[in-house]
Order: sequence, then C-alpha cells, then structure tokens
Amino acid sequence: MDLSRKGPGLLLRDLAEEREPLPAILDELAAVDADLLLLTDLDFDHDRVALAELADRLASRGAAYPHLFALRPNSGLASGADLDGDGRLGGPRDAQGYGEFTGQHGMALLSRYPLTLSRDLSALLWRDLPDSRMTPNDPAADVQRLSSTGHWIVRVETGAGLLLLLCFAATPPVFDGPEDRNGRRNADEIALWSRLLDGALGPPPASPYLLIGNANLDPKQGEGLHGQMQELLADPRFQDPLPGLPTAHWASTGPMRVSYILPSAGLKVQDAAARTAHEGQAHRLVSVTLTFP
Repeated sequence: MDLSRKGPGLLLRDLAEEREPLPAILDELAAVDADLLLLTDLDFDHDRVALAELADRLASRGAAYPHLFALRPNSGLASGADLDGDGRLGGPRDAQGYGEFTGQHGMALLSRYPLTLSRDLSALLWRDLPDSRMTPNDPAADVQRLSSTGHWIVRVETGAGLLLLLCFAATPPVFDGPEDRNGRRNADEIALWSRLLDGALGPPPASPYLLIGNANLDPKQGEGLHGQMQELLADPRFQDPLPGLPTAHWASTGPMRVSYILPSAGLKVQDAAARTAHEGQAHRLVSVTLTFP
C-alpha cells in the first residue's frame, strides 16, 4: 500500500484530511483486524506524528493499535557520497536508500501487543555482510549501508508467548545498469536473514520468529537474482504459507510475488491470504493467521 508522499509532512496532511485513496486503504486495514501490521513505503517523520495519526484513523474504525514502532529509515538518509556517480551530492540516489527526503519510504509496526526492539541491523555496511556481493567498483564502501530501508528484529510479547519479527523492505533490483548494483544489493538484503540465522552476524535469534516484509524480488519472474529468493523459501527453518501467490501487479511486469510472511517452522499456520489490491495500488495486503505450538 502506498503511504509515501513527495515531500515531508504531506502524508500527515493527507491522513488528517483523509484524502483519496486513503479512506479505502484505512477501511481495508481495519477490516483485516490483524493483531500486528507491518507497513512498508510509509513516510517516517519527527515524533512519528503521521504514524500516530494513522493509528487514530484506524481506531476510529474499530481497530485499535496501542503499540507503535518505527525507526528512521535509511531511505532518504544522506550518505555524504556521490553514490550514483553523477558528479553531484545530495540527490535521492545518493541517499543510503532511494529517497527525496529523510524518512521517505520508511516502514512501521502497529501492534495490539507490546513491542521492543531486540536488534537493529540497518547500519550494517554492505561490505561487512559475510559473503557480500559488493564489488571493488561499487562506490563509497566505507559508508554504504546494506539496508535500503532497514532490517529490524522486534520482540512481540503476545498472550501466547514471545514472538520475534524479522522486518525489512529491500531495494528494487532495477533502475541501474549492467553493473547490476541494485540487483546485487537487493539479493544481499535478503541474504542477510540467512547469514543471521547461520550465526554469521552474532548469536542467531531463537524461534519462534516471523520474517515479514517487502523483498521486492519474485522467485522466478522479472529482474533480480532469483536464486536468493528461492534459497530463502527453501530454507527448512521457514515455512511458506502462500507458495506462488502474486502479491503485487505492475503494468510493466504483470503479477509478481514480492512481499512475504514466512513463519518459523514450529509455528502453526491456520490461514493465509493476499487480498485484492485497490484500484491504483500495486501491492496487495498479505496476511497470515498463526498459533503457537
């Protein structure tokens, strides 16, 4: 769902006035009645006022989320380097993740259960990921972060027990040249989770956990290094409740699977769905209903 705007403060304005197409989006989010919501492509602002306004709008529709969480994303965050090689600094492609202003295209969690940050991997340099695909020709290795938006591990204190959320939103593997920098970075943003669970980034998180986010990569179609997504989906530490089901549709590509909710192997999946996208929206809302063993 598109909850990003072209300038700072515009999302808050649109939410406060419920400008189109927000009423239909808010209605759908409330109707899903999820205990936990991860929203990607949602602008981050100071004191998270837009996120609070969003929660208020959902509460007025009967979906109360007393626990909100968001960190400043890498999207729009100045790198201080000429990452796109155009000879100028400060452009949207010079940010740690593409963004015209700090906080554009962020992500946020809304929850009925208490949330606590367990680990934030968003500042990890791309070169420091074990077996990174970064090359000597990629610019600014000493400042370029791996995460284009963020990689979070968040603790959720549910009524049934502790659940860890592995949250992220990766860069699209397009909009570059034959060097395939975005494609390689996209694959490494996905690979981070496997490296983490392998123990290559410190002690791995204990299950149960839930990987959730926008990988911007279909396992078979479109641009990108599909093998990385296939590897993650085949990992026996996860289960795939929606195999092969498209989660987005673009006129240039057709239906694609790019958003994922992958529960750890010990959780029981009761139901899973990808709802039909609203007119003018590329992404579908993905939901999974779980029970603890």
